[in-house]
Amino acid sequence: MFLGEFTHTIDNKGRLTIPAKFRGLLAAGLVVTRGFDQNLMLYPLDGWQRLAERIAERPLADEDMRAFRRRVFSGAADLTPDRQGRILLPQYLRDFARIDGEVVIAGLFDYLEIWSAADWQTVRQSIEEGGDAARWEDLGI
Repeated sequence: MFLGEFTHTIDNKGRLTIPAKFRGLLAAGLVVTRGFDQNLMLYPLDGWQRLAERIAERPLADEDMRAFRRRVFSGAADLTPDRQGRILLPQYLRDFARIDGEVVIAGLFDYLEIWSAADWQTVRQSIEEGGDAARWEDLGI
């Protein structure tokens, strides 16, 4: 389970250190792809496999689904952390998410999001200003 918010720095070679508490869950490998909001989404291999299978079940005749498949799969990179728990984020993914220097890694239960620190600050402010009462109510809380 991925929970929490962590600030790390991309080194000059494009490597990102995975938070220590997540390394065991990602030791077998992971997949990073483009997110929905100018961020990256990082899945452990088993979570990625489940997601990929669900996408693959959708009909290829659906034009919107083909576009979605292109976005998700062509933008994906399968990675394995090195002994120091670092991954090398491809340049095209760093460019997409405007990542250069400080980043925030946010745990979202079954996957992680990777944000530029500046973009995360904007998202976090929006989250904190928004009302979540209706969402909690939807959950019966």
